[in-house]
Amino acid sequence: MSESAQSKLSHYDASGRAGMVDVSAKQETRRTATASAFVELSAAVLAALPVNPKGNPLEVSRFAGIQAAKRTSELIPMCHPLALTYVDVQAEIAEGGVSITATAATVGPTGVEMEALTAAAVAALTVYDMTKALDKGIVIREVRLEAKTGGKSGDFARAIHK
Repeated sequence: MSESAQSKLSHYDASGRAGMVDVSAKQETRRTATASAFVELSAAVLAALPVNPKGNPLEVSRFAGIQAAKRTSELIPMCHPLALTYVDVQAEIAEGGVSITATAATVGPTGVEMEALTAAAVAALTVYDMTKALDKGIVIREVRLEAKTGGKSGDFARAIHK
């Protein structure tokens, strides 16, 4: 990795060693992030969603995503444990699959992008888990940050391409 790229990544020290960033001097502000994921499902799997013997995959995936957001720091080594003030996960049937949107919020010295992304990814994995008996060709795609607010780096919103 080039020195200029390394200097932009706050998880690296001057010698290139990875470490947790000290955020104790950063100002606490309200921070939000929204992430999304898409689970590509066949028409047959989509039709079978309401009669899944394991329960409603959409509702179970919502709960899994919320739980995952709260445990992000246990999964991602350099993430700070955060006192989340809000987490919402929505899983909805869309053309060709299930669309997942996860939002997280906190008031603190660091952002919640990883919590929102983790929530979206785990919710997608849960849809996969609950439907894999019907189709091994399920694809999880487009796990991505959609928007964030707060913090020194400012706000971000993904441009919508049509």
